[in-house]
Amino acid sequence: MRYGVTGNGILEEAEGMEAFRNQDWKGSVIICPGGGYQWLSPREGEPVAKAFAALGWKPWILYYSVAGPEEVLGTEPVKQAAEAVKMVRMWEPEKPVFLCGFSAGGHVAASLGVLWNEPEIFSKDQAESIRPDGLILGYPVISAGEWAHRGSFEMLAGDDLEKQQFFSLENHVDQETPPVFLWHTAEDPTVPVENSLLFVKQLSKYKIPFEYHVYPFGEHGLSLATDEVAEPDKERFADSHVAGWIKLCGEWMDEMAAGRKK
Repeated sequence: MRYGVTGNGILEEAEGMEAFRNQDWKGSVIICPGGGYQWLSPREGEPVAKAFAALGWKPWILYYSVAGPEEVLGTEPVKQAAEAVKMVRMWEPEKPVFLCGFSAGGHVAASLGVLWNEPEIFSKDQAESIRPDGLILGYPVISAGEWAHRGSFEMLAGDDLEKQQFFSLENHVDQETPPVFLWHTAEDPTVPVENSLLFVKQLSKYKIPFEYHVYPFGEHGLSLATDEVAEPDKERFADSHVAGWIKLCGEWMDEMAAGRKK
């Protein structure tokens, strides 16, 4: 099933879920693939969805807007993420909804996590319905400062560095940011690990629960780090150590969901 969200975004039930047809889902996870706000990586969509399904979480994929020539996205992607969370929560209000993203998709997910209560973007009456129960961020774009993946911020705000700063998410973390599971590789050459370090520093400052894993080796864009998603020509190799993130994440999700029920 496919559902339209704000603008030209699409929220889609992941395909290939026949084996899980009678699954009693623990809750939902909405996946935002990466691609520098210029395209959406299939390696960070369906394969990840199947992995979450195997852990008992109903997967959805958000195909948010990406920039065309001379186009600036502004807040459209985060508004699409908000609508997706609201829709999924409406269908199963008693179960948790997690928002997952990789690279620029991680920026989409983290944006909603820190901006859901931003009155310039969202009205007060919808704030609680769009707040994710937790964020899952893989090698996310976070900062528009020294360690920026500049291309992503140009897609959001053009060449104006001052306007780009609004999308520097470490500056928006507060005591109402949801819990976060985050992983990165220390040698990521595309989105430096400093992005996640800056975010985690702010999470710690505001005492937001987080779990953070930094793996010593690995190219940007590893996704599940399995043979299925490997791209040796781009130095994205299967790595059994990095691949362990999904199991750790599943355990974290279960723990967060249990805490939600208390």
